[in-house]
Amino acid sequence: MRRDVEFRSEGTICRGWFYTPDGADTARWPTIVMAHGFSAVKEMRLDRFAEAFAAAGLASLVFDYRGLGSSDGEPRQDLDPHAQITDYRNAISYARQLPSVDRDRIGIWGTSYSGAHVLMVAALDRRVKAVVSQVPLIDGWESIAQLAGEEGRAAMVQQLIDERERIYAGGAPVMIPVVDQSGGMAALGTLDSWEWFQLAAQTAPPWRNEVTLRSLERLLEYAPGRFIDRIAPTPLLLIAAEHDFLPLDFARRAFARAGDPKRFVVIPAGHFAPYEPPHFATASGEAVAWFRKYLAV
Repeated sequence: MRRDVEFRSEGTICRGWFYTPDGADTARWPTIVMAHGFSAVKEMRLDRFAEAFAAAGLASLVFDYRGLGSSDGEPRQDLDPHAQITDYRNAISYARQLPSVDRDRIGIWGTSYSGAHVLMVAALDRRVKAVVSQVPLIDGWESIAQLAGEEGRAAMVQQLIDERERIYAGGAPVMIPVVDQSGGMAALGTLDSWEWFQLAAQTAPPWRNEVTLRSLERLLEYAPGRFIDRIAPTPLLLIAAEHDFLPLDFARRAFARAGDPKRFVVIPAGHFAPYEPPHFATASGEAVAWFRKYLAV
């Protein structure tokens, strides 16, 4: 049902898992390409989604981005959304060459930061035949203002300018925690972020609670929602969370600009609820139904 795989992305080896449904070895399966959100690695609940897809007759390629988890790449823990989008597109190329994959029935799934990435990939890559974006970042600049206030965002911008000039002068990138419960600086400073990462890390030894500070500069510059009207006619399912720290109204407004076919689902919980019971059943069930409908399973 699952085997280890690796593929090259711009010369760097990315590693992951390839899941197939039970059935004949000669079958060519519709396949979902999927990766995780901000700093997270595949062991942090992506196996649950891949298993749900396999039970519904869908193969999946689950991978870690370059510089994270089991994949190669330096510098480590340095998050660049555009590089991660490139990894997604190279994962699609790799999947389409596998003999057990139906190259004309490729879907993509993403969550949080990767929920943003799949909006971009679906807008840019017509090999994608269906997309599911779960609790996505829509606009980094505006989201940081909602979370930290405009003054907090301005302070962050200055800190990032200082970091850029320090690196230019020859310094190594500063590292900051992904999550922190002490009130210190962290990339994801909410209590639910701390709680979920501590829980999910128990099954994910490769995860590290650090990213480069300059990863936040790239997040501020990232506005994937601006591409959402370019996704159609590729079918789009957007799963949002009512109590998300990423503003729900951003997702609603972006979705309104998307073309048909599309569907908007709101889970009555927080950002990390789709990974865990009871809301995992809703999130995975909606994704399964969407992919089965539009990949003709």
